[in-house]
Amino acid sequence: QVQLVESGGGLVQAGGSLKLSCAASGRSFSGNAMAWFRQAPGKEREFVAAWSGGNTYYADSGKGRFTISRDNAKKTVYLQMNSLKLEDTAVYYCAASSAWKVVPASSGQGYAYWGQGTQVTVSS
Repeated sequence: QVQLVESGGGLVQAGGSLKLSCAASGRSFSGNAMAWFRQAPGKEREFVAAWSGGNTYYADSGKGRFTISRDNAKKTVYLQMNSLKLEDTAVYYCAASSAWKVVPASSGQGYAYWGQGTQVTVSS
């Protein structure tokens, strides 16, 4: 059974940093497309960042501030978030695909496996 477990969320002041982790178990996603999404209260889920087809993709909201990376040996994908803003407050979800490439990488429908989410709260 496939499991994605996120960690690293928490409370941080605006301007601070957090690094989220997503550990996969049950199968290897080495080389597969993986992504981060988030959902704020009262809002729809939105794309944050993805590794797909050997490339990285970012939502405009996170460009220059967020970095997605992966360690295939550890079956873990990371999201480094810097210069956090109040509007970054959300539950962050990790997602994984069975495929090497998801097109578009920002489409949640391209990812079959999802974690339970980790809360990120940015305070003023």
